[in-house]
Amino acid sequence: MSALTRFLGDSPLRVILKLLVVSFLVGLVMHAFGWSPWDVFYAIQKFFMDLWNLGFHAIDRFLGYILLGAAIVVPAFILLRLANYRK
Repeated sequence: MSALTRFLGDSPLRVILKLLVVSFLVGLVMHAFGWSPWDVFYAIQKFFMDLWNLGFHAIDRFLGYILLGAAIVVPAFILLRLANYRK
């Protein structure tokens, strides 16, 4: 068994034939949906950009909730500490 056959997992001719068949099927499906390779690339890029932005939006919302709660909790804590300090 040659190094190339070991690397490809099969004979080079069979691998080329399999790649041609799979490429044809994928091309047929992409054509049916009206997709181009650039559409797929831009969709993947948009997915990661949205994921990135969503992550920062989630952090922003989380910090907003903390600040909203702190507006009530911190003054109440200070008032309770002052009330207990006198005793």
